[in-house]
Amino acid sequence: MIGALLEFLRTLTNPESLRQLLTNVFSGWHGYALLFGIVFSETGLLAGFFLPGDSLLFTVGVVAGAGGLNLYAIIGVLIAAAIIGDATGYLLGRRAGPAVFNRPDSRLFKQEHLQRTKEFYELHGGKTIVYARFIPIIRTFAPFVAGVAEMEYKRFASYNIFGAIGWVILMTVLGYVLGDNEIVRKHFEKVIVGIIFISVLPIVLEYLRSRKNDMRPAKTR
Repeated sequence: MIGALLEFLRTLTNPESLRQLLTNVFSGWHGYALLFGIVFSETGLLAGFFLPGDSLLFTVGVVAGAGGLNLYAIIGVLIAAAIIGDATGYLLGRRAGPAVFNRPDSRLFKQEHLQRTKEFYELHGGKTIVYARFIPIIRTFAPFVAGVAEMEYKRFASYNIFGAIGWVILMTVLGYVLGDNEIVRKHFEKVIVGIIFISVLPIVLEYLRSRKNDMRPAKTR
């Protein structure tokens, strides 16, 4: 079961495998529905943190550049998925927040991920919804934490829409433009790793900064 899931996730981050999947298995609107469901699940379901958000969007852009998808249509579909996913996560936070914060760890849920997002949210406020689009794990839980904090929905929606549009367009167009580059084609896996590294880098820097602050001796009068 786990092996099949990992193989499916690898398929989503390989342009040729993804193109074959969309052509042979999920052709037509089924393919767009599949991609919609994946992007929606990453933020609309608290268990979606393991889904390859950034690398998937980049790969989708590469496939669109090769003629496997309509770039404008898929951008519209993915923006809608991202917006609806975040809105769903927000509503879950408003309705079930306290219960989830008291929920024990499981294979698909870790309190550590939720607490890390809460700290990130407390540091950056509403802008977390935009920043989180580019940070794995934080992206999954940020809307939920905003709902728990009872952020005004109109304010949340503005951050949600702005962040979704920026994230989807940037990542897919980047793949669309660079996908035809010979260096990118030859070293595609390394490019994907680089994208993931850049996405995770803000978390690492924030962690190092917080550790540095914690190690400073308390000031005495």
